[in-house]
Amino acid sequence: MDDPVLLTGASGRVGQAILGGIADDYEWRLLDREPPTGDHPGEYVVADITDYDEVRAAMEGVGAVIHLAGDPRPEAPWSSVLENNIDGAKTVYEAAVDAGVEKFVFASSNHAVGAYETDERTPEMYRDHHELRLDGTELPRPTNLYGVSKATGEVLGRYYHDEHDLDVVCVRIGNLTEGHPPIDYERGQAMWLSYRDCAHLFDRCLRADYDYEIVYGISDNDRKYYSIDRAKDVLGYDPQDNSAHFEGEERVHGPEA
Repeated sequence: MDDPVLLTGASGRVGQAILGGIADDYEWRLLDREPPTGDHPGEYVVADITDYDEVRAAMEGVGAVIHLAGDPRPEAPWSSVLENNIDGAKTVYEAAVDAGVEKFVFASSNHAVGAYETDERTPEMYRDHHELRLDGTELPRPTNLYGVSKATGEVLGRYYHDEHDLDVVCVRIGNLTEGHPPIDYERGQAMWLSYRDCAHLFDRCLRADYDYEIVYGISDNDRKYYSIDRAKDVLGYDPQDNSAHFEGEERVHGPEA
């Protein structure tokens, strides 16, 4: 891709994982609401994703968008998820369409489908012998208002694809931690996404051809209840890491997207 990639929420954890792996592979335009605190690749734009004029200006000449920005707190109140995650996502989608952007990568979350983890299914569904696999074709079942906002972002992507021919892939990100998966946390191990696989997955989102897709963003863990078959088949995702390879080592809890 010769045109710049706009990365919103560039200073966040997912943005840093992406840039840590593929910073040299693209021309970047990084957008965040706060000025950068260190070195960064490409152009840096300080803007608020709820301001259409600012986002539209940042979108000029862009070939693809990775939209990460928003309130990442699972406990975020409705006022914040409505403004930052729903209105903000709509603003970024709208600006992308108006600017003629070809590809839009939306960072969704495991919280959009958390209610599939019922008392009757857990903790067995977090173990490698369990047969349940969510594959992206199931309806959203969010467990909090943050998850509602991510499910809404997926639906907005469906709308902008169908009505405006924008190619959209929504990545339901699991438990992203650097270096190793969580310890004593079966759910986190089942949905672990390494920094290396995260960067590779978003690289494939930029390079592959697709129309509208929902895929799961986890590593190739033995424990898993999310299928990564669609990411492999459509995007060419080839994860290298597996939480099972770290069993017995000291690990810590990690945050989930």
